[in-house]
Amino acid sequence: MPKGEGKVVAQNKKAYHDYFIEETYEAGIVLQGTEIKSIRAGKVNLKDSYARIHNGEMHLLNMHVSPYEQGNRYNHDPLRQRKLLLHKREINKLFGETREAGYALIPLKIYLKNGFAKVLLGLAKGKKNYDKREVLKQKEAKRDIERAFRDRQKI
Repeated sequence: MPKGEGKVVAQNKKAYHDYFIEETYEAGIVLQGTEIKSIRAGKVNLKDSYARIHNGEMHLLNMHVSPYEQGNRYNHDPLRQRKLLLHKREINKLFGETREAGYALIPLKIYLKNGFAKVLLGLAKGKKNYDKREVLKQKEAKRDIERAFRDRQKI
């Protein structure tokens, strides 16, 4: 299965609006207790989450996984730091690239692949406001062209 394919549980749509995504990486997530049950139920939020490299390990911060309803005392902290599983050479490459100004590691989506939770990380460069306006203009122009083409084919 290629990167990013599987049953999508959560997407970070705002990431595509706020960043230029230059590369994507698939990473596994180290979960505790009932977290996988909450993720399978779709109770996960990627808004404002990001990845950091600390002591040669990749960690995902600010990802909210709601506590599982039947988990009682086995539940976890919803915003805890979660370790991501990547090859050492990928971590070293990303460490070098994120040291450049303006680059960040942003989770784009969480999906289930062969029963395991995976996260698609994007190497992202922040957009300025004028970039966002330009992208919106391009989308609107493309939509107008498609609409005109469709109307013309109906005649």
